[in-house]
Amino acid sequence: MAKPQSHALFLFLLLLLVNACHPSQQNQNKISFNDLAVLADIKDSLTDSPGSDFFSTWDFTSPDPCSTFSGITCSLNRVTILTLGTGLSDTPGLAGFLSPSLSNLTELTQLILYPGIITGPIPPQLSRLSNLRVLSLTNNRLKGPIPSSLSSLPNLHTLDLSYNQLTGSIPAGLFTELEQLKVMILTSNQLSGELPRVVSAEILHLDLKDNQLTGTLPLSLPSTIRYLSASKNMMRGPLNGLQSLSEMEYLDLSTNQFSGPIPPSLMRPPLSSLFLQRNNLSGGVPSPSPSSSMNGEGSIVDLSHNFLTGELSTVLAAVETLFLNNNQLMGMVPEEYVKSVYGGSTKTLYLQHNYITGFPLEAGVALPDTLSLCLTYNCMVPSVGLMGCPASAGRQLSRPQSQCVVFNHGRPMP
Repeated sequence: MAKPQSHALFLFLLLLLVNACHPSQQNQNKISFNDLAVLADIKDSLTDSPGSDFFSTWDFTSPDPCSTFSGITCSLNRVTILTLGTGLSDTPGLAGFLSPSLSNLTELTQLILYPGIITGPIPPQLSRLSNLRVLSLTNNRLKGPIPSSLSSLPNLHTLDLSYNQLTGSIPAGLFTELEQLKVMILTSNQLSGELPRVVSAEILHLDLKDNQLTGTLPLSLPSTIRYLSASKNMMRGPLNGLQSLSEMEYLDLSTNQFSGPIPPSLMRPPLSSLFLQRNNLSGGVPSPSPSSSMNGEGSIVDLSHNFLTGELSTVLAAVETLFLNNNQLMGMVPEEYVKSVYGGSTKTLYLQHNYITGFPLEAGVALPDTLSLCLTYNCMVPSVGLMGCPASAGRQLSRPQSQCVVFNHGRPMP
C-alpha cells in the first residue's frame, strides 16, 4: 500500500547522504544507486500481508543489498532477477500495487511475482525492460487490460499472467511481434475478444483456458507448438489451423462451441493428450491411416458430449484412457478395442449414452480388475461395463427400443 514519507524512502535518502560523505562506501554497496532507488519505491508500493515476512530482509542500511535482500540477484552491481514474494503455500504473499518505477531496472532479465493479493494494472512502462526474458505475474488480483506495449519486449521468452482479473482483448502483437516468445500463459482471467487470424511467433506452449474468448481458431498456427489449450471459452467454428501441427503433444479445446468434423491429422503421434469434449463436433471418429494411431502409456482422449455419429473406427483402440460417451455412435464395438481392454493397454473406456449394439466379449476370459468400463444406456443389454460407470451415467441399462431402431438403420436392439 502507498505510504507517504515512508521509512524505506527515508533510509534510502540517508544512505545516499552517507555515501556522499564517504565515497569509499559506494564501492561496498555493490548495487547501483538507480536500482536501489527502485527497490525503495517497490517497498513503498508493496507490503507483506499478515503472516508474510518477505520484506524483513530489505534493510536499506545494509552495505550489500544484493546479498541480503530476499528475491534479488545482481550482476555487475545491477539487479538482473527480481522475485517478489516467497512462493510458499503457507504464506499469504504480498499486497499493494506494481510500481511503474520497475521499468528503471533496465538490466532485469526476470520479473517474477508469486501469489498474493496485489491489485491494480500491469504498468505499461515494463516495455522499457529490453533485456527481460521472463515476465511472470501470476495468482494475484491484477486488473485492467494487458498492455499492448509488452509486444515491444524484444527478448521475452516467457509471459505468464495467469490467475488474475485481467480484462479486454489479447494484444495481437503478442502473437506476431515477439520473435523470442516460447511460452504464453493467460489462464483464468476475464479476457475477451477474438484471436488473430495468424499466429507467427514460434510459440511452444500456449495456454488461454478459462477466459471469455470468442471467434474462431487462427487459420495459421506455428508448427512449433507442442501444448495448446483454449478450453472453457466461448469459441466456435471448425477446428481450423491444426493440420500442420506435427509437434503437438497436448491439445485441449474442450467446453467451447466448436463444430464440424475432427481433423484426421489429430489422430497421430506425438499427440498423446486430446481433449475435445463438450463441443458441437459432428461426423465420425476419423478412420485410421498408416501414420495415425494414438497409443501408449499415459495417452488420454476425451471426445465425450459431442454429436459424433457412425460406427467406431479403430484409430483410438490403443489409447489408455478413452472417453467417447454421450455421442451418437452406433454399431458393434470393433474387436481391437476389446483386445486392448483384455490386454490392459486400455484402462478406462467410457461408451455410455450412445447407440452401440454390442461389445464382443472373449468367452471364459475375465476382464482386468483395474479396468473402468461403462457400456450403459446403449442399444444393448450389457452383461459387463456396469461397475465402472460414473454416477452421471444414470441407472438405466439400455436405451428405449424406439430410439435404437431409428439410429441403427431399422435394426432392433439385440
